[in-house]
Amino acid sequence: MPTNRETSEFLHRTCHDLRAPLRAIRAHSELLQKHLRNGAPADNIEQSLGFILEGARKADLLIDGLAAYSTALQIEPNSFQPTRLDVMLRSTLAKLQSAIHAASAEVTYGELPRVQGNSDRLAQLFELLIRNSLDHRGPEPPRVHISAAPQTDSGWTISVKDNGPGVESTDLESIFRPFEKLHGKGAGLGLATSRAIVQAHGGKIWADATPDGFMIHFTLPSDRRL
Repeated sequence: MPTNRETSEFLHRTCHDLRAPLRAIRAHSELLQKHLRNGAPADNIEQSLGFILEGARKADLLIDGLAAYSTALQIEPNSFQPTRLDVMLRSTLAKLQSAIHAASAEVTYGELPRVQGNSDRLAQLFELLIRNSLDHRGPEPPRVHISAAPQTDSGWTISVKDNGPGVESTDLESIFRPFEKLHGKGAGLGLATSRAIVQAHGGKIWADATPDGFMIHFTLPSDRRL
């Protein structure tokens, strides 16, 4: 669970990041009001509306990210059940089909295990990691591969590899902190939410840079009834 200091820093960053688009909405709404009062050209009105819509989009994106992060912090161990990752992943890929098609992406996976966990949050985890690969892609169409390897302690390591530009070795830990946006995209909460989900399952998550892309690994407990 987050410490008081971490919670305080999180709330401070939340206020800071939410205040920026709201200020833009207010400023351009006031400007739009002035344009309408003075009979300004249509181009001026259109520009102000564009800034207002962009501010609303950013605020909405941040609120969605906060809602997902909040949900990930409230996972109860008694909600865990045997979950087939291959079945769950196929459902997630169907949900992401439009985004995958729009990015001309290819998502493949090897043999995946049955684990013990909250199926809804694990589906959210895969969706977040695949979206991360689609959003932070390089010049080539995204190629994402998901694999699993057994651990000696009866758990599993799941790996998500893509052909994106990767991350500097000095940033491999910081990308999992809330509001970190190395490429200036999104709300900066996707990987933080992913970490919260994995930690709630008693696992750990980390990233590796590879010569031809980027990898994220995380551990999950196996279904002990196997």
